[in-house]
Amino acid sequence: MEQILDVAEELFARHGLYGVTLKEVAKRVGVHHTLLNYYFDDKKTLFDAVFARRAAVTTARRMDALDAYEAQCGGKPTVEGALHVFLDTDLDLYIEGGEGWKNYAQLTAQVANTPEWGAELMDSHFDPVVLRLIDLLGQAMPDCPRERIFWGYQFVSGGLMMTLATTGRIDKLSGGLCHSEDFGAAKAHMAKFMAGGFLAICQGTVPPK
Repeated sequence: MEQILDVAEELFARHGLYGVTLKEVAKRVGVHHTLLNYYFDDKKTLFDAVFARRAAVTTARRMDALDAYEAQCGGKPTVEGALHVFLDTDLDLYIEGGEGWKNYAQLTAQVANTPEWGAELMDSHFDPVVLRLIDLLGQAMPDCPRERIFWGYQFVSGGLMMTLATTGRIDKLSGGLCHSEDFGAAKAHMAKFMAGGFLAICQGTVPPK
């Protein structure tokens, strides 16, 4: 089963849900496609199983890390501290986890940008840990309007998903100074950058509509 999920993950990461068939997965694994039909009703069921496998890992790790951070800071979190825990814990998996986690990074970016069914997957797997982060950010900025914190998270999520997509665009734009697969460099800068944005929209004034 792990081999099936690994192969399917790689193919889905490269070609998306609609660019892969159960027969292709079975052929790559070296089994008859009827075996996959036995375990999975259809291609979407296999995709969901692939996505859920690593989602459970990253969600649990981040939730534990956020809980530990709150305890360590004595209930006085900072914006940058909370973001470091949330983002770095996730990025560490892509840095240290090998090709499987890199494939999952691309898969996550695809799911996040597919409204017709991706939003439901993101909601079901990640809402609890995102709301845990929102709670800590609210503690760090008690006077910030709640809606601004959610907008801030929207921008954090967008930046993270673009990073996970590893499109290679930053490689070309920077003339080789930056590399989209360099999750270590992203980790070094992302939380501080995002924290500055949160503080700006929460402490500054919002232009009239």
